Amino acid sequence: MKEIMDLKLKDKVVMITGGAGMKGSIGETIVRKLAEEGAIPIIVDRNTRGKGYVDELNQKGGDAMFIATDLTQPEQIASAIEAVGEKYGRIDVLINNVGVNDGAGLEESLEAFMDSLKLNMVSYFLMTKYCLPWLKQSKGNILNIGSKVGYTGQGGTSGYAASKGGVLALTREWAVDLIQYDIRVNCLIISESYTPAYEEWIKTLEDGEQKLNSIKDKIPFGNRMTEPVEIANQTLFTISELSSHTTGQHIFVDGGYVHLDRALLPAH
Repeated sequence: MKEIMDLKLKDKVVMITGGAGMKGSIGETIVRKLAEEGAIPIIVDRNTRGKGYVDELNQKGGDAMFIATDLTQPEQIASAIEAVGEKYGRIDVLINNVGVNDGAGLEESLEAFMDSLKLNMVSYFLMTKYCLPWLKQSKGNILNIGSKVGYTGQGGTSGYAASKGGVLALTREWAVDLIQYDIRVNCLIISESYTPAYEEWIKTLEDGEQKLNSIKDKIPFGNRMTEPVEIANQTLFTISELSSHTTGQHIFVDGGYVHLDRALLPAH
């Protein structure tokens, strides 16, 4: 009889920022999949939707926690991590997932640019900094959720692009820093994923359906967008012991969107 693959995530305390996104968002999907594996997801997010998610999981016999946190405020981040330490006495994994493509471009103010950096990159630094004593004890790992924008640019979103480029560099930097503590650090790169927020954006466009089809046509593998559950599945595998010798990596979950030959695309 073949052995069933076990991710060994049961009872692991997993911090996830931005886990209170809309139903079907990347963060919410990761939280749900963690719970299915028996892990203990800790949602760190300012949106009170997270409380409803946690209540639902706990009513089903799971163990989850929501901490309302403004991730641009260092003292709130420190307080959130302290609360987790007090309740569980351990932190096994940190998933830095929060992110908003806020359109803080060159025409925006310095304040808008700095605000984008605070949410999309500085929060990653602070969460990692304050979780680190716990991760050293557990020999846990860190997963950053990145974006193709850090590689390709997008236009009109300098703050987000700078942040996501910084997250790529910090992933490698922290992997070097933390290898002495047996802490792995990786980054998942997302390209075109059909989340609720993406759907809302498409609906604001006059030619939304046409634009959506045009984007799908440019994705080599299956000419379709990446589903949030595919990102969640890769997340769980990467943070699990099955990825025990993977660190400092930028892992693309994008159907070949960034790297594969454009000659693969359909001719219209």
